[in-house]
Amino acid sequence: MEEKKKFFTSSGIEIKTVYKPEDIEPFDYDEKLGMPGSYPFTRGVYPEMYRSRLWTMRQYAGYATAEESNKRYRYLLEQGQTGLSVAFDLPTQIGYDSDHPLSRGEVGKVGVAIDSLEDMEVLFKEIPLDRVSTSMTINATAAILLAMYIVVAEKQGVSPEKLSGTIQNDILKEYIARGTYIYPPRPSLRIITDIFDYCSKYVPKWNTISISGYHIREAGSTAVQEVAFTLADGIAYVEAAIKRGLDVDKFAPRLSFFFNAHNNFLEEIAKFRAARRLWAKIMKERFNAKNPSSWRLRFHTQTAGSTLTAQQPMVNVVRVTIQALSAVLGGTQSLHTNSMDEALSLPTESSARLALRTQQVIGYESGVTDTVDPLAGSYYIEKLTDEIEKRAQEYIEKIDKMGGMLSAIEEGYVQREIQDSAYKYQMEIEKNEKVVVGVNKFQIEEEENYDILKIDEEMERKQVERVKRLKKERDGDAVRKSLEKVKDVAKGDENLMFPIIEAVKNYATLGEISDALREVFGEYREEIKF
Repeated sequence: MEEKKKFFTSSGIEIKTVYKPEDIEPFDYDEKLGMPGSYPFTRGVYPEMYRSRLWTMRQYAGYATAEESNKRYRYLLEQGQTGLSVAFDLPTQIGYDSDHPLSRGEVGKVGVAIDSLEDMEVLFKEIPLDRVSTSMTINATAAILLAMYIVVAEKQGVSPEKLSGTIQNDILKEYIARGTYIYPPRPSLRIITDIFDYCSKYVPKWNTISISGYHIREAGSTAVQEVAFTLADGIAYVEAAIKRGLDVDKFAPRLSFFFNAHNNFLEEIAKFRAARRLWAKIMKERFNAKNPSSWRLRFHTQTAGSTLTAQQPMVNVVRVTIQALSAVLGGTQSLHTNSMDEALSLPTESSARLALRTQQVIGYESGVTDTVDPLAGSYYIEKLTDEIEKRAQEYIEKIDKMGGMLSAIEEGYVQREIQDSAYKYQMEIEKNEKVVVGVNKFQIEEEENYDILKIDEEMERKQVERVKRLKKERDGDAVRKSLEKVKDVAKGDENLMFPIIEAVKNYATLGEISDALREVFGEYREEIKF
C-alpha cells in the first residue's frame, strides 16, 4: 500500500496533520457550545449528563416466538439491562400474519413474531411495564404494535400515562434505505401524525417517533449524509404535524432520534455534537418552537452492524467498543451494542451478555462519564463539528429547494446519493485503499466452529397454529365490526388510533388490521429512477 499523501474522514472531509487555535477562529463559546443542557445543546441535552444518570442500556433482542423472546428479555434485565428493545420478524414489520403464504420461512427469523394481542401478552409476561422503558423497532405497523402495548399495560393495571418508551415509526427512511413499507408515503404520514396527536393527549411519556439515521448509514451513507437526511426527515414530520394543526411545543419534546456509531471514532463524536446543534437551530429558528425541550435532540445509538465481519468475529468486540465509546463521548441517551457474532446469526446469549458488559465497563470503569463533553475545546473536534454541521445544512437547503424530503425521496435523489457513497466505500475496500482487518488485510486461516444461534423450525409451525386457533376461538362478529370501523376512519380524517386499539382489544390480528388499511390506502410500489 502506498504511503497516504492526504487523509479524509468517511464524509470526504480532509484531515490536516495538526490543528491549532486559528483553525476554529473566530470562536464564540456561547454561540457554538454554551453549557450542557442549554441552547444550542452542542455539549449535551442535560446539565449533568452521565454524572447524574448513565445512558439507558438497551440490547436489541427478539426472535422466534413471544415465549422465547420473553425469556431473553427477562435474562437481560437480570444481567443489568435498563431498558428493552424489541426486534420484530419480517412478516410483523410488513403487516402479514404468520399463517400468510408470504410469511413462510420468515416467521421468527430476524425478530419475534407478533400476530395479535395474545402474543403481546406473552411477550411482556411478568415484565412490569410501569417500571421498564421499551423501545420497539417497528415502522409501517407501528400504530398497531403501540396499540397492543397500551392494551397489555391496561391488562397489567398500568395506565397509558405511566408508559415510557419509543416506537421507531419512521416511515420515510423505509422508502430511502430499508424497504419495510406498506402504504404510500402520504397516508403513511397521516398515520404518524395520528400517533403524535393521540400520544400527546393520552401517552405523554412516550417517544412517538425515533427518526432514524441508523439505517441510512447502514445503507452506505457518509456521516454528513446521515445527519442531513435524518434531520430532513425530521423536518418533514414536524411540517406534517403542524399542517395537521398540532402545536409544535406539544409534540416536539417527544421526538427522538436514532443514530449509527461507525468506525471513524472522532468523526462520529463530532457528528453527534453537530446534529444536536443543527436540530436546535432548526426547531428554534425554522419552526419557532418556544419550549427548550422542543429544541433538544435526544437520541439512541446502535453500533454499526454493517461493519461487523464474519471473518475473525472476535475482532468485532474491539470495533463495537470503539463505536460505543464514540456514542458515549458524543452524548447519547441510550445505547445498543452489537454482539460479535451478528455477521453469522442472531446473537447467542453469551455474546449478548458480552455486548452489554461492554457498555457497563465504559459506564462504570472508564472514567469518561465523570465530566460532561470531555473532548470539547479540542481544535480538531470543534473544527470537525463545524464542518459536519455546515455540509449537512447544505444538503438540507438543497432538499428544501426540491420541495422537501418527500419530493426528494419521490425523485430518487436521496437514494442515489446514498448509493453513490456506498459504491465509493466498497471500491476503497476492493482497491485496498481502506483497510478492514481480517477481510482485506491481516487474514488468517479459520476453522468454522463458532457457536451460533439457530431457530428451531418447529417454532414457526407452533406460531402458525397459534394464530389459526385464535381466529377460530375469538368473537368473529366483534372482529368484523372493529375492522369495518378501521376502514371507515381511514377514509375520513378522525384519529386512527381509537379504532385500531378497539380492534386489538377484540383480538383482530396485525395482518387483518393492516389489510383493512391496505383496502383504503393501497400499497406502495417503488419506482426506480436513475
